[in-house]
Amino acid sequence: MTSDGTGGHAAPNRPTADPARARELEAAWGARVRANREQAERVREGPAGDDFYAPVSGMFRADPRRRGDPDLDAVLALAHPGERWLDVGAGAGRFALPLALVVGEVVALEPSPGMRAALAEEIAAHAIGNVVQVAAAWPPADPALAEAVRADVVLLANLGYDIEAIGPFLDALEAAARTRCVAVLGETSPVKAAHPFWPLVHGEERVPLPALPDFLELLAARGRAVEVTIVERRTRPFPSREAIVTWLRNQLFVGEGSAGDGRLLGALEGRAVEGPDGFRLAGAEPGRIGIVRWVPPGARR
Repeated sequence: MTSDGTGGHAAPNRPTADPARARELEAAWGARVRANREQAERVREGPAGDDFYAPVSGMFRADPRRRGDPDLDAVLALAHPGERWLDVGAGAGRFALPLALVVGEVVALEPSPGMRAALAEEIAAHAIGNVVQVAAAWPPADPALAEAVRADVVLLANLGYDIEAIGPFLDALEAAARTRCVAVLGETSPVKAAHPFWPLVHGEERVPLPALPDFLELLAARGRAVEVTIVERRTRPFPSREAIVTWLRNQLFVGEGSAGDGRLLGALEGRAVEGPDGFRLAGAEPGRIGIVRWVPPGARR
């Protein structure tokens, strides 16, 4: 593995697989995900909605022809004309659409109806015709679908943090890749900016999810030789203060007009800072992102 903090990389060394250690790490990952989820369910105000991402799907839209996003630029540098990419958890197409402008075809697999609707609108708006949308979670329950979405490259972008059964998830990911896997993960989960509000709204610290360091340790225990490029995370501004409020309500599981919402709005005073490009949360550190690539067992080299 290599990680130099500048975007450079070198040939990876293959670690020795340690199945017992891998099982231990998978169990620890799952325990953290369960604790995070159980905490959310305990503080949630009102029933869970059918589509968690529907209220915030607009945040995941972006110009497919943009440049200057360090993580996207690093992924595009790995893409080649004619390839088929599978974007697992494609969302509104932040990676899928730029990739479609470079490769032969992108399979955008996404379970959220709100995200799929946003992606369909972006596909139409930018007249991009080589994106195939698939309404499914990962891994697919149907073996035929799992075979149908196989691709040269499988991309996991800012997904996996909250996957409890991470071992089977990665097994399916690797089985779907003909040549290589690529993962884009932060050193902390993307929702960490909401964590400082947990003590103010709920009176307790947020249970953190696993992230890049845990992912790399798990891949090493699975015997995977990885290459890692580390880039600075570019924080995207919110278009309005209300957009920040909507996102924080989503992450803190509070309903509009509730007692928890009142505490949230009070805590937000002075923390939503307007700039020339929109609103940001004061004190939110962008952190760093790792672009991880590896060749799974049985893949073409």
